[in-house]
Amino acid sequence: MAELGLNIPSLLVFLVNFAILLAILYLFAYKPILKLLDQRSERIRESLEAAERAKEQAAESEARTQAELRKARREGQHMLEQAREQAERFREEEMAKARQEAEAFVSRARQDIQQERDGAIDEVKTHFARLAIQAAERVIGQSLDEKVHRALIARVLDEGQQVRKD
Repeated sequence: MAELGLNIPSLLVFLVNFAILLAILYLFAYKPILKLLDQRSERIRESLEAAERAKEQAAESEARTQAELRKARREGQHMLEQAREQAERFREEEMAKARQEAEAFVSRARQDIQQERDGAIDEVKTHFARLAIQAAERVIGQSLDEKVHRALIARVLDEGQQVRKD
C-alpha cells in the first residue's frame, strides 16, 4: 500500500482518531442535537394540535353563537307576535267598550226622550181634561163632582185615542 501512498499505521491512527471523534461527537453533540430536534418537533406537533383544537373550538363556538342567534331571532319574532296579538285584543276590547258606552248613551237618551214624551203627553192630557171640564161646566152650567170629572175625562180621552187610531 505504500505504493499507493498510504501508510497503514498512520491510516490506523487516523481511523482510530476518527472513530474517537465520532464517538465524542455522538455522545456530546449528536444526541443533544437530536434531543433538541425531537423536542422542537414535539413542540411544533403540540402547537399544531393546539391550533387544531382552537380551530375546532372556534368552529363550535361559532355554531353555538349562530344557534343562539337563531333562537334569539325566533324568540324575538314570537315576542313580536304576542305583542301584536295583545295590541289587537286591546284594540278590540277598547272598541267593544266604546260601542257599549255609545249604546248605553243612546239607550239613556231614548229613555230620557220617552220619559219627556210621556210627561208631555200626561201634561197635555191633564190640560185637555181641564179644558174639557171647563167646557162641560159651561155647557151644563154647573160644577161637576170628582167622580163625574174622572168619568168625563176618561170618556173624552178614549174618544181622542179612537179618533187618532182611525
